[in-house]
Amino acid sequence: MEISKKSFLLLLLDYLSGAIAWALFYFFRKVYIEKVSVEIDEMFYLGALFIPFFWISLYYLQGTYFDIKRLFRMKILNLTFIASVIGTIILFFVFLLDDAITIYNLYYQSLLALFVIHFLVTFIPRIIFTSILVKNVHAGKIGFNTIIIGGSEKAVGIYSEIKMLHKGIGANFIGFVKINGSDTQLENELTLLGHVDNLERLLEEHQVESIIIAIESSDHQRLNQFVSRIHGKGIKIHLLPDMFDITSGSVKMNNIFGVLLVELNLEAMPFWQMKVKRLLDILISVVAIILLIPVYLILAVFVKSSSKGPIFFTQERVGLNGKPFNIIKFRTMYVDAELQGPQLSSTHDPRITKSGKIMRKMRLDEFPQFFNVVKGDMSLVGPRPERQHYISLIVEREPQFTQLNSVRPGITSWGQVKYGYAENVDQMVQRMKYDLLYLKNMSLALDFKIMLYTILIVLKAKGK
Repeated sequence: MEISKKSFLLLLLDYLSGAIAWALFYFFRKVYIEKVSVEIDEMFYLGALFIPFFWISLYYLQGTYFDIKRLFRMKILNLTFIASVIGTIILFFVFLLDDAITIYNLYYQSLLALFVIHFLVTFIPRIIFTSILVKNVHAGKIGFNTIIIGGSEKAVGIYSEIKMLHKGIGANFIGFVKINGSDTQLENELTLLGHVDNLERLLEEHQVESIIIAIESSDHQRLNQFVSRIHGKGIKIHLLPDMFDITSGSVKMNNIFGVLLVELNLEAMPFWQMKVKRLLDILISVVAIILLIPVYLILAVFVKSSSKGPIFFTQERVGLNGKPFNIIKFRTMYVDAELQGPQLSSTHDPRITKSGKIMRKMRLDEFPQFFNVVKGDMSLVGPRPERQHYISLIVEREPQFTQLNSVRPGITSWGQVKYGYAENVDQMVQRMKYDLLYLKNMSLALDFKIMLYTILIVLKAKGK
């Protein structure tokens, strides 16, 4: 069964559970709360048909239907309980608060009944589904394409320990990647896939879902390089227990299937916040585009009258997961400003037009990027996108820079707010530190804070 089919099956179970739970609650309310005869009317059918979509939306925001092979019993209990509490409160205030009830305590009984009925009716089929899933993982019927980075004696020990477990952990070992020429002790047990220099190609070629990094815990620099190269590809990264204290980012101990490993958790923003963030990106950008139409027209005249050339300037930048896209700006430089090759702008750059200096101070040249946001190339808040030419220069000094490509680049960023435009590679590296800090602490609250600072910069014309 394909993963998409498993997701659809769980979604179908949730829909049916939501419909049954609402029907049972409907009868409970009529008989015990309102004390009237039960009539199957139009409202009953509408509720049973559409209320389950509300529940599925909550589960979707929790990320329940993604990476479904990694569900386990305690996780599904936690997800179901939290969703039941939140959903019950929302439904109560939207549909039940205006019920004609004479005794106030009946409100509490109605709220409690809705929670208990929905939780039990939903959790029972979910726990059965998850138990079957976990059983198949233990039996090796379901697995994750797994590779080991490193082929030393330490890697052999990890592999042997996992294979000797009474219950499988779902690791479908497809091979290992060597780090150096002598790193081949694991070759008697697993297929040698290639050298770590070709890691990105190997990950894509073998559709890797999980990686175990088997290197010495003292090798901090190499470990960080590997994590930076893997980050953002949707692959689970596992380390040895004595490595967790030397890595950046948060970690969690994972021995749910009987093996003690450390799982790196590099996603600071919860799944539901990521979805809300994208929704807000679209809504705010659409509203901004409509409201800024007069501003766009004024700036277009401003640009056109300042120098010959097009109103807009487009340039290829690197976006989410390294995918290139064309960023849109109001032109602030004279035409053919980069005939001599890629150049970063500076405070007294002669290539900048008079109108361009004003627009850069107020960040007005960035306004067309709301179209990039709607298209999906960018976000309102995120690390500023760079050209591949400068990314290559930065990565030579700071490999962690590639982690910034694990999220959508933004119109504004923490680095842009705190540091401003970078005039050379040294300054780009300095600004990167702010963006990495943002990456480790992403939240909707932080996004709002950055947007507020950006608005103040626009109003005060203090952009650097």
